[in-house]
Amino acid sequence: MEGTKMSTSRRNHLKRQSGRRHTACTRTLYSLLLQIAETMLEEEAREAQKEKMMYMEENCSTLCVPGSIQELQDLCRGLHKQIDLVDEERYDVEIKVSKSNKEIDDLKLMVQDLKGKFKKPALKKVRMSADAMLAALLGSKHKVSMDLRANLKQVKKEVKEEEKQTGNWRKNIEEKAGMDGRKKMFQTEA
Repeated sequence: MEGTKMSTSRRNHLKRQSGRRHTACTRTLYSLLLQIAETMLEEEAREAQKEKMMYMEENCSTLCVPGSIQELQDLCRGLHKQIDLVDEERYDVEIKVSKSNKEIDDLKLMVQDLKGKFKKPALKKVRMSADAMLAALLGSKHKVSMDLRANLKQVKKEVKEEEKQTGNWRKNIEEKAGMDGRKKMFQTEA
């Protein structure tokens, strides 16, 4: 049967059966895993309950309610002293934790400084003129005005004055072009 080919219907039928077996197998596997996880969770809960009971037996004595008012007051005073001790310990631990957190933050900043990589802070758009910026940076020392338009107008005026001075360039060339111009050049140089 080497030369015979499998029909497409037969091939599809076999694929569907293998897929069904695969899904059935995974379903049973998942259900087994869920059962195992459930038993493990139950065991952990039982162990936690046992540990809690052992801790309570070790650290908490049985409560015996006294018969007289004086004994009851003494019991209350003792409980208040224990509460105060526990609160002092809690406060000390909180202070130690806050100090260590502060040290950790400082060390993180130092590490960032050493690495040289800084996070760019989110910048806010601020509308401020150049004068206001200089006043904010320099404070009362700021006396120079940064009026850019006035500076541009001054530049334009200077350019116009230069044009007026060099406006007679043709006359200057004509004077220097002839013999008279050359004589003047030598006379002015000498």
